[in-house]
Amino acid sequence: MSEPTRPLSRPLALSQGDPAGIGPDIAIAAWLQRSTADITPFIYLGDPDILMQRAAQLGVAVKIEAASPEEAIGVFGRAIPVLPVAAGTVIAAGLPDSASAGGTIEAIRRAVEETVAGRTAALVTCPIAKSVLYQAGFRFPGHTEYLADLASEHLGQSVTPVMMIASPHLRTVPVTIHIPLADVSRQLTTELIMETCRIAARDLQTRFGIAEPRLAVSGLNPHAGENGALGKEDDAIVRPAIEGLRLEGINAFGPLPADTMFHAAARATYDVAICMYHDQALIPAKTLAFDDGVNVTLGLPFIRTSPDHGTAFGIAGTGKAKPDSLIAALRMAAAMAAAKEL
Repeated sequence: MSEPTRPLSRPLALSQGDPAGIGPDIAIAAWLQRSTADITPFIYLGDPDILMQRAAQLGVAVKIEAASPEEAIGVFGRAIPVLPVAAGTVIAAGLPDSASAGGTIEAIRRAVEETVAGRTAALVTCPIAKSVLYQAGFRFPGHTEYLADLASEHLGQSVTPVMMIASPHLRTVPVTIHIPLADVSRQLTTELIMETCRIAARDLQTRFGIAEPRLAVSGLNPHAGENGALGKEDDAIVRPAIEGLRLEGINAFGPLPADTMFHAAARATYDVAICMYHDQALIPAKTLAFDDGVNVTLGLPFIRTSPDHGTAFGIAGTGKAKPDSLIAALRMAAAMAAAKEL
């Protein structure tokens, strides 16, 4: 997707993620590159004290200024605008603490609230540590499911989220996400595949400007089941989904052997790869674009992107964290929001 041709009228909302991870590091690094990397103004939702402490630990000079979303664009040139959300405890870089879970969750909730209300143009989230949140009673498998629940509350109706990993090299969508591999074949259904593909096709049209998206659908089993010799699911579940989608006018094709879908010539034949489980989609995506891949949540009533990496506690506060994926997420969110404002 091309970069926005004009500035946004509203800032992006950037939630802090786990404050002990690299979220503060990469937010600071992205702001420091605001001119050279053409960063759209954002407002940081998180703990300003932690942000300032991290900047000192990293040895960089930044200014931090409390601001409202309406003030953020004016502030962004001179300081990181922050909508304060207390972490709830003292945090050291690299040492996660479940006592901060409430602040992490609240930052996400507030960022969604600001975006749904139209005060921010899109939501970008820094990485969370699900295990830390689980210790505090978090009941969702991850960011994606929590965002869908918040969206459902605002809309008053159910929302189906779809994860897409995007880079200039590849877009991939896993049909099943954060579940054990042993459960995939039990949870995979023809309707689930069809609904995932419908959402992907619709959002590629409306948010990425692809008039007629081409969806390459992988098989579940090696060699897409080898005509039933290596599993029945591809013929019994995947193929009927593709046939149904084509009857609806969606350009889906497959099921394809996953091991031949991701070389350069194959990638040129589709706009998104629909894969049956998490690693089938994310291994090729992260191999091709480990530093600058973007996690996009499709199916939501607002724009959400995120860096395609984790909290990296081991390098938090060391200066080793690269902001490339966050910068890509900010730029993609801005491009999607600019297209929406036209």
